[in-house]
Amino acid sequence: MSKILIVGGSKGIGKKISEILENKECIIFSRNNDDSANSNHHYYNLDVNNGEFPEIEDLSSIIYCPGTINLKPFRSLKEEDFLNDFTVNLLGAVRVIKHYLRTLSKSPNASIILFSTVAVKQGMSFHASIASAKGALEGLTKSLAAEFAGKIRVNCIAPTLTNTPLAEGILRNEEAIERSNARHPSKRINNVDDVANTAVFLIESNNITGQIIGVDGGLSTLKV
Repeated sequence: MSKILIVGGSKGIGKKISEILENKECIIFSRNNDDSANSNHHYYNLDVNNGEFPEIEDLSSIIYCPGTINLKPFRSLKEEDFLNDFTVNLLGAVRVIKHYLRTLSKSPNASIILFSTVAVKQGMSFHASIASAKGALEGLTKSLAAEFAGKIRVNCIAPTLTNTPLAEGILRNEEAIERSNARHPSKRINNVDDVANTAVFLIESNNITGQIIGVDGGLSTLKV
């Protein structure tokens, strides 16, 4: 059975993806311990920017979920903020892809899924650091999709604000959630299912590549 690598699979979107794929053989990297008893899933306590990668045979997909929410006025951002956002969002993905590229290339329907943000397309105040990092990730998506054409499909999901532990500082109470909902043409932010189901769809598809898929309630394209 081919394996699916989920990086950042113990919380939020990554955890929901692993739950949807409960009957698939998944390798899950996380900096946090996970108490899942799923016999199909194999967990590694691993920081991909500092740790050593295990060897994985028969790998069919990489889903790279780690991200940051670092919202500050530009004048308050330090170089360390930009470096951290690039390290977590971009360089971690680069390290994982480079390490597993050879084995991934052997799969007949190989796929890589990355995650951006609606703020890259729309442009939002206080998003300079994270949008820069995610914009680089979108560029990586298109470049690798072209370079790996015919061998590995590469796509990126660009969600709006999603109700995950990472967003707890923004969605701190019901009033904050309602304000966020109201900003969207769909009148709601994402839940983890919205984004996770899109990722699973993309790895199961066989003719979608080089796409930045907006799961954003219409925020990036509609004014209503």
